[in-house]
Amino acid sequence: MKIVTDCAADLTKDDLAALDINVAPLYIQFPDGEVDSSDITPDDFYQRLKNLIPHIPTTSQPSAGLFTGMYKKLVEIGEEVISIHISSGLSGTYESARLGAAQLPGNLVQVVDSKTLSGGERFQVLAAALSAKADLNKEVILEKLSKIRESTEVIYTLETLEYLQRGGRIGRVQALAGALLHIKPIIHVDKSDGKYTTLGKERTIPKALEAITNHIARTYGNATPLWVSVLHGQLEEQANKLAEMLQEKVNVGKLEILRISPVLGVHTGPGIVGLAAVPFHLMEGMD
Repeated sequence: MKIVTDCAADLTKDDLAALDINVAPLYIQFPDGEVDSSDITPDDFYQRLKNLIPHIPTTSQPSAGLFTGMYKKLVEIGEEVISIHISSGLSGTYESARLGAAQLPGNLVQVVDSKTLSGGERFQVLAAALSAKADLNKEVILEKLSKIRESTEVIYTLETLEYLQRGGRIGRVQALAGALLHIKPIIHVDKSDGKYTTLGKERTIPKALEAITNHIARTYGNATPLWVSVLHGQLEEQANKLAEMLQEKVNVGKLEILRISPVLGVHTGPGIVGLAAVPFHLMEGMD
């Protein structure tokens, strides 16, 4: 069994070194050319982004043909494939993967809509890769992914809605746009359809971090140990503060602080901080 995903999963170098995961590229379109998002560091990307203001780059998803090629190589060496991708409610990548898989005979490629992104997508990819390494069958892995998907929270705040608005990804956050660009929204990924929705708004980042922490505490209580990935663009101090707040208020079984990938940073700008959380027992064996 081989696992395929995309750059939106925010996999770390350690993840890729430890597990056999095939990553389809996602591209950033700058005025002077196209860049594979995995080939640019977050800090280099955000510097280029700032230099482009008021313009912003765009992103492009992998083609169906690219996925067909990836799957064909794996199937030809006798492998089944589980391909896990950024929410279909936020990107066309899942649809490209589905169309790419449809070009192959049989049912050897299972394409999964993660219904989330970033750290939430990463949880599913890591669980699938470890399960594949342990030789678990496809049905068992897919059931595990379903449980993780249903139990994962992805929530974040932004210094400004400008990037989401300019990139056309604002969706149901639209009500906060315009005159409220400087309000700090609490943005949540809705597990039912994998789209952004707004849980609230605050006037400062510290208040937004408090709201995020309270949401996680209400969702999971204090009895359930959690794996928490705090994620940020260029807000390291705020990410560290969020980590401290979470450790004080919820049962943290594992905590890590990671960077948002450039392909997601296109739509958020550098001023993003938030988290992905999942009950630790669902990630058994991943610590």
